[in-house]
Amino acid sequence: MQRGTQWEVVIGLETHAQLRTSSKIFSGASTAFGAAPNVQACAVDLALPGVLPVLNKAAVECAIRFGLALGAEIAPRSVFARKNYFYPDLPKGYQISQFELPVVKGGTLTMLVASGKSGESAYEKTVHLTRAHLEEDAGKSLHEDFHGKTGIDLNRAGTPLLEIVTEPDMRSAAEAVAYAKALHALVRWIGICDGNMQEGSFRCDANVSVRRLGAPLGTRREIKNLNSFRFLQQAIDYEIKWQIETIEDGGSIHQATVLFDPATGATRAMRSKEDAQDYRYFPDPDLLPLEIAPAWISAVRANMPELPAEMRLRFERDYGLSAYDAVALTASRETAQYYEDCVAAAGKGSSKTCANWVMGDLSARLNKENLEIAAAPVSPGQLAGIVQRIADNTISNKIGKDVFDALWNGDGPDADAIIAAKGLKQITDSGAIEKLIDEVLAANPKSVEEFRAGKEKAFNALVGQAMKATKGKANPQQVNELLRKKLAG
Repeated sequence: MQRGTQWEVVIGLETHAQLRTSSKIFSGASTAFGAAPNVQACAVDLALPGVLPVLNKAAVECAIRFGLALGAEIAPRSVFARKNYFYPDLPKGYQISQFELPVVKGGTLTMLVASGKSGESAYEKTVHLTRAHLEEDAGKSLHEDFHGKTGIDLNRAGTPLLEIVTEPDMRSAAEAVAYAKALHALVRWIGICDGNMQEGSFRCDANVSVRRLGAPLGTRREIKNLNSFRFLQQAIDYEIKWQIETIEDGGSIHQATVLFDPATGATRAMRSKEDAQDYRYFPDPDLLPLEIAPAWISAVRANMPELPAEMRLRFERDYGLSAYDAVALTASRETAQYYEDCVAAAGKGSSKTCANWVMGDLSARLNKENLEIAAAPVSPGQLAGIVQRIADNTISNKIGKDVFDALWNGDGPDADAIIAAKGLKQITDSGAIEKLIDEVLAANPKSVEEFRAGKEKAFNALVGQAMKATKGKANPQQVNELLRKKLAG
């Protein structure tokens, strides 16, 4: 990617998060997804003569929650403005947004970024936010179903958005993706956005530029409407490579808006921004300034959930988890709740074992079947049952995996029922295990001879034979201890 001279990449993101309100930001029309075209567009959304917008209080509270979660300033007074431009799916000919006085200013978001280099651990990165402001969404132009024509669906017109703008703090596609994932998790965590990227509830624009080390900022190009983390990564990586190669080949970068084509993996210019459009912002005369009193902020703060950063520290302190485990288990509010429910059922002494199961077998199975943790067939209580039976030596960890699979497939109501029905209880009787080991040693004289000659692998082979003879039911620790004792005798 870097040809010749060292380059520095500079990235800032603008993210549109659709707010979880039942009605639109300036009208009472529904925001539900999937309705037939234009059935959720009322007179206000259609901009019929004489209609007036009325601000949705719930949308404002979403913005306050976001500002509190980021440690940002909640503006006591902010103003809605008209952003004038023409698109067929913008009936008024202007979008109601915020310009000079946004509702949220500043704030930071800290996350872990994988280094991407073998042997190097993840590092912590803090991204500073410039602002977050409220605005309405436009409608949608439909091209696929109309030959030579464009259909207009105004169901989205007026849907409440929070536009979240960062400083140009990111220096790689990996950092941009880590930020976007952390932001996505946060808005879902605090309940202001469902985060459904396929439905357009969370989408990013990436501003990308490159410069030689120590040089002034380069000319940026804006990649619009990225609705998956994979596309965000691919689009930024391509744009970085393209910009560096263009400059090193003697060309220059011109400010532009570009689109990413997933089919080709390339970006292409959508429109030039050399003569940036003047949106002619001015305060909307139909809307009073938004005033947020300290008491309102306090009321919202009182209903805020425990935030991920606070929960991570608590998990480390109360459950004795590593920072890595605490980060993984607080990746989503649902995962954190599942883990805590599992620990509550299994006992605090099993907190690390519960963490291993949630991050290991459970996570792997969810990923394999593309399920959210809320849809997991194994409940926290059922998983805790497995952990308890391993802890009291009723079953081994290996048998625990079989019990987990059986619970996942609905073969029984809980671990105890499956253990009983399938005869999976671990053999812990020392006399029975010793007798079994005698039989294994008698049947495998060559392995015994090899072990006594110093070949440790032969011991593992004998252990395997012993476990096989009991169909994995013997206590592995007892088998190891008794086998070594026999071989030493």
